[in-house]
Amino acid sequence: NVMDSTNLSRHLYLCLQFQELGIPVVGALNMSDEAEAKGLRIDAEHLGGILGIPLVKTVGSRSHGVDGLLDAIDLALSGPASSGKHILYGDELERFLEPMERAIRSDAEFSARFPARWLAVKLLEKDGHAFEALAAHPDGARIAAQARDASAWIERHCARDSEIVVSERRYGYIRGALAEAVTRSARASFSVTEAVDRVVMNRFLSLPIFLGVLWAVFQLTFTLGAAPMAWLEAGFGWMGDAVGSAMAEGPLRSLLVDGILGGVGGVMSFVPLIVILFFLLSLLEDLGYMSRAAFATDRLLHSFGLHGQSIFPMMLGFGCSVPAIMAARTLKSPRDRIVTILVIPFMSCGAKLPVHVLLSAAFFPRNAGAMVMLVYLVGVALALGSAWLLKRTVLKGDSTPFVMELPPYRAPTLRGLLWHVGEKTWQYVRKAGTVILAASVLIWAATVFPVYRPSGDGAGQGTASASAELPADEAMRARLALEYSFAGRFGKFIEPVFRPMGFDWRVAIATITGFAAKETVVSTLGVLYSAGEAEDERSEGLRAALREDPGFSPLVAFALMLFILVIPPCFAALATIRAELGNRWLAFAVAFMLGMGWLLSTAVYRIGMLIGGVS
Repeated sequence: NVMDSTNLSRHLYLCLQFQELGIPVVGALNMSDEAEAKGLRIDAEHLGGILGIPLVKTVGSRSHGVDGLLDAIDLALSGPASSGKHILYGDELERFLEPMERAIRSDAEFSARFPARWLAVKLLEKDGHAFEALAAHPDGARIAAQARDASAWIERHCARDSEIVVSERRYGYIRGALAEAVTRSARASFSVTEAVDRVVMNRFLSLPIFLGVLWAVFQLTFTLGAAPMAWLEAGFGWMGDAVGSAMAEGPLRSLLVDGILGGVGGVMSFVPLIVILFFLLSLLEDLGYMSRAAFATDRLLHSFGLHGQSIFPMMLGFGCSVPAIMAARTLKSPRDRIVTILVIPFMSCGAKLPVHVLLSAAFFPRNAGAMVMLVYLVGVALALGSAWLLKRTVLKGDSTPFVMELPPYRAPTLRGLLWHVGEKTWQYVRKAGTVILAASVLIWAATVFPVYRPSGDGAGQGTASASAELPADEAMRARLALEYSFAGRFGKFIEPVFRPMGFDWRVAIATITGFAAKETVVSTLGVLYSAGEAEDERSEGLRAALREDPGFSPLVAFALMLFILVIPPCFAALATIRAELGNRWLAFAVAFMLGMGWLLSTAVYRIGMLIGGVS
């Protein structure tokens, strides 16, 4: 991206390093339109001739220059492997480079694996991997000694580290080429980016503006998504009624209606909200605002002991924890990296969104968007508080400074937005058709077997509910059957642990299944509540079933949202934490999040009950 001469120099530096490897290199001078708007005129043909690298101007957002770039690539691949040009580092360095090149080339097999010019330069840069590579050369020890003597002489002669000297000569070569092929005209007096940033990046306004934008995103998501979500719910309800009417009562009918349509259908109804939310977030990212949001929160992160660069993995966590955890590799300090990885799961990933949406829409219909935003903000607050605690206990240390580059504002492309939204939506739908489908079938089986037969059907059950007389109410019979099942027995067993948070055994089972994937909490509730209710009640949808449950309330729903927010993430994210940090930190993370989730939800529920919260 050649928005300015600094960017151009940095990218040409990388191109010249590739050139020294002896491989074909073609450069795309992208965003050349923005460079010209800033008064930067680049003679691509002349600059490419000086460097020995074909350069083509492109504008990626409008696909300008793509044909010319492909032609240049074809020409480079059909020609010689190298242009034959390379940087001349000056007499002081070349006097050492040339003998080392000859010595490296003395072994044909070795020089075929490691280009001589490139390896000689890397040795002067004191690159550890380059010295390790010399172990395969017959004369490697002598060449290594030669390189060390050369570096020592250069450092005495230039009074700087030899690696810095090499970098200075490379940048000097680039500056000379730019002086020949790049001109700068008078800069335009008005810049849209600078004008907008005077407001958006104001030290007093940046954080309130960011919170306002976030609130608007959630409100717009619910406003636009309410109708299509209702249509999908009605569609899956109609499908369940149609399948139930067409089939005789039995296990297969129950599997299709309660297991598959009740579980997967509950998750799929949130697809419109997923599409709208990720469209809005992608729009903000492509506009260039998300980098400003990171800048707005940078000072706040530092006050809690987090590195400024932690904001990018944390913001990725709003999409998926797995790539967010892997993105923390960019942090150089091991302490900063560990803290960032440990707090990323507190960000509400896309898998938690259906749970928040379901409960907000069911119990806070007038303020659903505000409730979801509140849960997101609670997650951010917990992440910051946890980072502060960790940096003052088990991971003491100061955070390192961070310099952030802000791109100019630019109009997003429809193709780019659709690609981002399509990718995220497909990941969600694919998970619904695989992991969630399998989980729904397993939960259904656990709620159906063993089959409940009241006394009078000719089989005793061995439990108090089984020995009761045949219930007159069909809904009560279904509830007793659910309690008698494997899921009911397990739920009753673990219910005492969850009861302080206000959760009954059905909610306890749903939270346990959420360890595999958070979306399964919704599908599990769909299976459990459809299995325990009469047909006409089930057709009203899962939200209505939850509202009609006397054990559920707005207070319980809020405590459940907080619990799902805080408890350990899905198995895939836990496996990524293990790969990045090891078993010890994985065990610590699981224990820390489980304990915090239980304490927070219990405190919220108990305090809410004491002060007369809705119950």
